[in-house]
Amino acid sequence: MKVIPISAGAGITGFESPAAEYSQLSLSLDDLLVDHPSSTFLCKACGDSMQNVGIFSQDILIVDRHEVAKNLDVVVANFNGEFVCKIIDMKNRLLLSANEKIQPVAVFDYDQFSIEGVVVRSIRCHRPSYLLAS
Repeated sequence: MKVIPISAGAGITGFESPAAEYSQLSLSLDDLLVDHPSSTFLCKACGDSMQNVGIFSQDILIVDRHEVAKNLDVVVANFNGEFVCKIIDMKNRLLLSANEKIQPVAVFDYDQFSIEGVVVRSIRCHRPSYLLAS
């Protein structure tokens, strides 16, 4: 075994924390992520049907009820009593997944269907949070 004759100190000196110079951040996540606070809600995505648009299971969805859904928007909808996150194809009355393994679902006149809001943003948590545990 070769020994390298270099002294290494156990502490780091001369470098402050990058956050030390900030007494208060001027950035508000509410201001950045929420356009209409009184009509916005958060929900958690489940499953892999929207992964090709960047929404993965356990992501937090920011859903705005103020926004009017447009063709091919990502929405949260109540479909026959179940909340779903899908791409809405208004022209063909379909709910589309962003995963090629999942077939489109037709919305018929007899279905109970309502758009609850437009998904305007999503947040991915890279470490589980006890606040978001289900």
